[in-house]
Amino acid sequence: MNIKDDVRSFVIDTFLFGEDDGLNDDSSFLAEGIVDSTGIMQLVSFLQERYRVSIEDEELIPDNLDSIMRVATFIEEKMRALKLESGISA
Repeated sequence: MNIKDDVRSFVIDTFLFGEDDGLNDDSSFLAEGIVDSTGIMQLVSFLQERYRVSIEDEELIPDNLDSIMRVATFIEEKMRALKLESGISA
């Protein structure tokens, strides 16, 4: 399963009670009322645990966390940076 699929499954299971309800990869979690501020913290906890990344307070912005696509891109970048820091080739 890829990051987008993981995030989609988490959001559907956690916030949409198992119903897809037309959730698109670019659906805004906040604007569409899918996830509130408490939900964002649940999402962050899931991401940190699942992908072993650290998400800093300054990274808790809509550009990083407001849709499936934004979350997937953000986590892919975090993981790429971790690989570079540890000397593992991407």
